[in-house]
Amino acid sequence: MVGTAAHGKMNLSSSQQQGLVFGGAFLVAGIVLSTIIFPFWHLIREDVFEDVIILSNDDGTCYVETSDNVPKLIENCQLNEGDKVTIKFGKGLAWATIVNP
Repeated sequence: MVGTAAHGKMNLSSSQQQGLVFGGAFLVAGIVLSTIIFPFWHLIREDVFEDVIILSNDDGTCYVETSDNVPKLIENCQLNEGDKVTIKFGKGLAWATIVNP
């Protein structure tokens, strides 16, 4: 078999080249528009520290209420209802971790 493919080179037709250019431009435009509409820093949540009171402990999962009005779950919690604790959570997220029991 003799031809350009046998020599490790691949020739694209004009329409294939235009298709690749169009596809690349479409991809770049999509990435640019997505960062304008939904900036990457929205994916990084601000850490919030708050002093709260444990509302309940259900077999190691504690529930607390925070100032953002999103109830928080704390996994592997050994505290009792009524205990005061400092927690850390991502703004708007429904889970938290204990910072200072």
